[in-house]
Amino acid sequence: MMTASTVIFGCMAVCIRLASKQLHPFEIAFFRNFFGFVFILPMLARHGPSLLRTTKLRLYVGRCLIGIVSMLAGFWAIVNLPLAQAIALSYSTPLFVTIGAVLVLGEVVRARRWTAVIVGFLGVMLIVRPGSDAFTAGSLVAVVAAVASASAAISIKFLSRTEHPDAIVLYTTMLWVPMSLVPALFYWETPVGITWLWIILAGGLGTTAHMLWTRALKLGDASMLTPISFLQVLVVAVFGYFLFGELLDRWTVLGAAIIFGSNVYIARREARLARQAVTDPDINPETPSLR
Repeated sequence: MMTASTVIFGCMAVCIRLASKQLHPFEIAFFRNFFGFVFILPMLARHGPSLLRTTKLRLYVGRCLIGIVSMLAGFWAIVNLPLAQAIALSYSTPLFVTIGAVLVLGEVVRARRWTAVIVGFLGVMLIVRPGSDAFTAGSLVAVVAAVASASAAISIKFLSRTEHPDAIVLYTTMLWVPMSLVPALFYWETPVGITWLWIILAGGLGTTAHMLWTRALKLGDASMLTPISFLQVLVVAVFGYFLFGELLDRWTVLGAAIIFGSNVYIARREARLARQAVTDPDINPETPSLR
């Protein structure tokens, strides 16, 4: 499931780039959300209106506002940066999640995990390369998308304590439609021809990939699934070369590899701590030696 989700997410990014030949990325984001909502309606029909009952509407709205910032920035990066670079930078999200977990959730992170985070940020610097001739301000937009995505992920941790996973997906998709419409109106242009295909596919592929991703995480160990998700970088690199003539930059490859290694270490470390806490209740997962 994770492999299929990763490939489909990569194909969605390609559809976004193809649609950008006519449409602004903000408008593409709206259509991705609109058609994504259409594809998710069967879920509402299956569960019934009771799925929408919640006392956390404010938290949903706040989470979706942050998510829209991440989506708009991420779509802009996909359209304006080399595909592989935009996707590689998006994988810095777990690094920011670690920092946010400390600041917001009060989690204790010890030396080993902090070292992995620092190494991961070195990978980000290799891709962005501030101060070099290759540096573009546009790459910072992709980093902003990762920061906002990390903030949204932390808010989901709060929601998941009391809310049904399908409710989170449904509310998010439903609220994103009007939220993304507002910025889209400033750049509105009615799609024509094959552009309709790309934006419909973006919505359908995005929803399908998200559902497969959540189910993969439910069935498998996140530490084992994380490496598979990086297949997306390879997928978009291949499409970027054959469809858009984009060559894979060596610094992007090296930076992505470092970020990849950092994320894999963090994921496996957290999985090990979780298993130890379950098998031996006397072990404190916050003990420095475990980190």
